[in-house]
Amino acid sequence: MSPIEWRVAVGADETAALYEPASGKENAVFVCAHGAGGNMSDRGLQKVAEVLRTVGLGVVRFNFLYRQKKSSRPDPMPRLQECVAAVVARTREEVGPVRLIMGGRSMGGRAASMLAADGFACDALLLLAYPLHPAGRPEQLRDAHLPAITVPVLCLNGTRDPLCRRDLMDATLKKLRTPWTMHWLEGADHSFHVLKSSGRTDPEVLDEIATATQRWTSGLGMRA
Repeated sequence: MSPIEWRVAVGADETAALYEPASGKENAVFVCAHGAGGNMSDRGLQKVAEVLRTVGLGVVRFNFLYRQKKSSRPDPMPRLQECVAAVVARTREEVGPVRLIMGGRSMGGRAASMLAADGFACDALLLLAYPLHPAGRPEQLRDAHLPAITVPVLCLNGTRDPLCRRDLMDATLKKLRTPWTMHWLEGADHSFHVLKSSGRTDPEVLDEIATATQRWTSGLGMRA
């Protein structure tokens, strides 16, 4: 099945979305939001989507409204959440997935997690490079809503991510009641890039993301 392009209404505005089915049997659809500096077509997001599709996830990528309008300034969080919600609704209408996972990269994942904390329906959250705090400001934690999440979560962060200090994330996890699987990508930064001196390669990190996601979805009963 070929990728399908949509135009999604978000209030009085409209944005672009792309549904790419899983490579084999599809056991869930992942609505994947981009990060603050990216868009639905940025190389990093495409590569992650590609490997996730090999482990049974259909992937829906989309532009937040500010990116659709060619702006570099992110919309306010309520507007970001409205956009995620609109794309999820369209995904349910067009695809009718048995299971729907929300999430995405950095800011996009945060917006999806805040929706889930407010009770917006989804089966699970997949967070890529969750921005626990701004770079260089670890005291400004973005964790207040996390205890309200009730669905299973897989969160993948690099050990060199300046927006997610490991000790602070470990402390945050102790406050949570939901099944939260934290997977650390050794040597990876916020973009999941590893230094040559680490002895690892970026494709190896992507393979690790695919393996960790497949293990997690299998544990949730989402087997291909």
